[in-house]
Amino acid sequence: MQRSLTVDEVAEACSVDPKTASRWVSGRVPHRRHRWAVANLLRVDETYLWPEAGEKTSRFGAAQSEIADTYPNRASVPRDVWISLLLGAMKQIDVLVFSGTFFAQSNPHIARMLQERAQAGVRVRLCFGDPAGEAVRVRGHEEGIGDTLAAKVRASLTYYRTLVGHPGCEVRLHDTTLYNSLFRYDDHLLVNTHIWGQPASANPLFQLRRTANAEWFDRYDESFEAVWKTARPWAPDSQEHHRSGQD
Repeated sequence: MQRSLTVDEVAEACSVDPKTASRWVSGRVPHRRHRWAVANLLRVDETYLWPEAGEKTSRFGAAQSEIADTYPNRASVPRDVWISLLLGAMKQIDVLVFSGTFFAQSNPHIARMLQERAQAGVRVRLCFGDPAGEAVRVRGHEEGIGDTLAAKVRASLTYYRTLVGHPGCEVRLHDTTLYNSLFRYDDHLLVNTHIWGQPASANPLFQLRRTANAEWFDRYDESFEAVWKTARPWAPDSQEHHRSGQD
């Protein structure tokens, strides 16, 4: 389904000047991440908007690839990519992390925005590490921060209290080893790899889009579902008193 957007709305979603967005309408081909962001907002393939861009990448097989983009670390992913993904989601938003602190700190309105997407019919599922669990304890020691990771999880969860019980939203806690943090928005998936001893923000991230033969996408999606099934619902009031004094 295509969406009608003004030039100003496209510019705002991509964090660019309206004059820049006007040039895109006039025929200039945007940077790859901006092409993807606009296509995602309009719910069409980027080659539909800019066929010449697809021709340039087809020589290398990238037009049919699941890999839409790569980043040397999560911190280098532009904020507008996260925002456009969230706003463009029409069916589901799935997040699998240990603490996911950056997710809220980089967007102070994240809870409200997730509620709005849920009200629009999007299924929102957030899965955080259990701050009292073994997996968080081990990961914290691997990163050299000890019990600080558990404290970060508890701090991050406070941003999502209003989602508990909200129709279409669910927050769970897992106690599993994570080899990747996952962020799914409909047919787009950001995979933040985990490297031993290094925080997730310093590790590589690659962006997948679901294609007809989406083997990578489907494997990561299956891993999310497997962890989600083992996770328990988060009850904020009881969590605050669970294993108190261990921070």
